[in-house]
Formats: sequence, structure tokens, C-alpha cells
Amino acid sequence: MKVLYLHQHFSTPAGSTGNRSYAMSQALIRAGHKVTMVCGSYQDGVSGLSGPFQKGIRQGIVDDIEVIEFELPYSNYQGLLERAWVFLKFALRSIRIALLEHYDLVFATSTPLTAGIPGIFARWLRNKTFVFEVRDLWPELPKAMGVVTNPFVLRLLSFLEWISYRSAHACVGLSPGIVKGIKASAGDDKPVAMIPNGCDFALFEKMNFNPTRPVGVKKNDLMAIFTGAHGIANGLEAVLDAAYQLKKRGRTDIKLVFVGDGKLKPTLKEKARENGLDNCFFLDPMPKLELIKYMQGADVGLMILSNVPAFYYGTSPNKFFDYLAMGLPVINNYPGWLSDMIEKYSCGYAVEPDNSEAFANALEDAADNRDRLKQMGINAKQLGKKRFDRTKLAEQFVQWLEKTHLMTRKNRHKK
Repeated sequence: MKVLYLHQHFSTPAGSTGNRSYAMSQALIRAGHKVTMVCGSYQDGVSGLSGPFQKGIRQGIVDDIEVIEFELPYSNYQGLLERAWVFLKFALRSIRIALLEHYDLVFATSTPLTAGIPGIFARWLRNKTFVFEVRDLWPELPKAMGVVTNPFVLRLLSFLEWISYRSAHACVGLSPGIVKGIKASAGDDKPVAMIPNGCDFALFEKMNFNPTRPVGVKKNDLMAIFTGAHGIANGLEAVLDAAYQLKKRGRTDIKLVFVGDGKLKPTLKEKARENGLDNCFFLDPMPKLELIKYMQGADVGLMILSNVPAFYYGTSPNKFFDYLAMGLPVINNYPGWLSDMIEKYSCGYAVEPDNSEAFANALEDAADNRDRLKQMGINAKQLGKKRFDRTKLAEQFVQWLEKTHLMTRKNRHKK
């Protein structure tokens, strides 16, 4: 089976963003399938291609994946309209690939929602098997965050969501809320597999790293680390508010480390400076192989999002599963399926949203109870191995695509 894989933000492990699509592609290749990856140029991603673009496109083989990369730079610093235009251009250029390339199954992953457009064309104009992966519910999330408020745009996005789900022969959802959202739009009879992000134990356990801490973080300090985007959705002001509480309490032994980039990072750094929060450290985004050194030097992982109900069961954050793979206890500041697991498996702290005192209390408790914190870390890794081993999830992913393609072929023969 040859798979046309559409992911605008694709990256190999050399990038400083998630590499789920790379891992799933490798699993397909191990199972004997061929993969053509179509992507754009993501700020934090590394496609593996280094040659010049020719007429806005370059392609080559990267770790047995045929990669087609469009010259469409994308950054979290871009404005909403600029990002929307890049999304649309990627979809339009991908349609041509979907209509001309030789393949058996097209697999499109969001975000953005526009990634499903080439799959729609492939399904109805070429009768190809189409599987759509949903990483975030659109337009539910941007609407809930107040990012998109125009009624016409929201109706347009709702229609695109509906036709994408209905056109797909099957879907993949990354969290319980996403699966529920797909079925609410496409109907309960739509085949949907929940395959969340996972723990890359092959990377985190089989390589030797030297634990690293930023200059200013002492060996005996409690180091809490956040890894990921610094945007509106991430709600990192909550961490600064907790840092302020700790500062007032005189807890100079607790340090908060932010690794990543995003539109709000300059604002966060300025707020920390204005409030004298010398317990906060901001590091640039870095390749995962470098990031792991800092995660290994940390005591706690921070899973932070804005207090938006749509997030509670509708997200599957990479960083959470990286923390589990590293054996880091997690402090989570919003309700939902991750919070439920943290409490059930005793692998961290689930604190009330928008409550800086409760957040600071959790950090103090972690600093004052290192033996219990160590056991929480052991529990975190056990949870990762039990439910989120990415090797097993990737095998499930391959089987889901194979099953979907086989069923669509049988249905065609019946007709």
C-alpha cells in the first residue's frame, strides 16, 4: 500500500516540535508500505530536506520517506489572517498532488482543518481511500478561545469540518473529546479510532544523556520545566502567577524553566522581568535530543493550558507524554482526561485552574516531599508504558489504515 500523508507541520526528530507523523510513517514503512509526505516549512520543524526550492517546491528521500515540501514558511508569530492564508495555500497546492500522485490511501492530519481539503478531492474525484486525523476540534477550539468570532467564518469552518468527516472513510481522534466531537458531526456510525500521542521510550530510554540545568538553577533546587509553545492557548501567565506566589513566600529553592517559543514569549519575559521573577528561566526552542538533557535535569513537568472547557477532553499534548516517558511527575492546571489520569495513577498534581496559590502549593509540596515525588515519577513512567507506548500505538495506527483500505476495496468490489 502506498500512503499519501498530508501534514503541513511535519518534522523529523531533529526539529523542536512533535514528530508523531515521522513515527507513524516509519511504522508504515516497517510494515512494508510506502509513504509520500507532503508538508510546508514549519518554523520549529525540520523536514530533512536541505536543497534549494525549485518553483516553490523541493523533494527527496528522508529516512525512507519520500518528502515533498512546499516553500510555505509558517510561524507562531504570524497573525491570524497570515496563518489562514498559508493554510489555504498548502491545501490548494496539495490538491494537485492528491489528483496526480500515484497512491492507494490518502491520510491527512490537522491542524489546520484545511488539511482535509485535498483528501476530500481524492475521495470524490479519484475514489481513493481517505482517512482523516483530528488533533484539535475546529471550529470549536478557536471559537471557545475567542480567536475566531466572525459568524460567517465560523459557519464556513463548521461546513468544512462536516464535509471532511463525512468524506473520510474513517477518522483518527487523539483524545476522548475529539472522538466524541467527530461522531457528533459525522454520526455514530463513522469508524473512529482513538490513537493519542504517545511516549517515545525508544528515544528517552536507549540514549545516554547528561542531565542539564540552566545557569542559576542549583543542584538541590526543585526544577519544574515547561516545554512547548508560548501562545494564547498555553496560558503560561498561570506559571508566572505561581512564581510570584513562591517569591512572596521566600521559596528561592524552586525554579521554573520555560523551553520553547511563541507569540507571547516576549510578553511573558517582560512580565517576569517587571515583577522581579528571578525564579523563572526562558530558553530558546531546541531539538528534542538537546531538550531531553534539560528534561532529565528536571524534577517536575508542567502541563499548562488556558482554562477553556473545550481543552479539558479535546487535546492530546505531546509534552505530557514526553514527561511520562522521562518519568517526570506532572503538575496539570486544568480539568479533563489528563487530570483524571494524574489523580488515578498518582503521577503528579492536578491543581484547580486560575488558582495561583494552589499551583504554588503543589510546587512547594513537590519540593518538600522528594521521596513521594520520586514515586510519582515511577508511576508516571508505568502509566506511559501501560497505556501510551508509541511503538504499540503506531502498530495500532498501521492496522487501522490497513483495515480501512481493505474495507473500502471490498465495498468497491461489491458495487
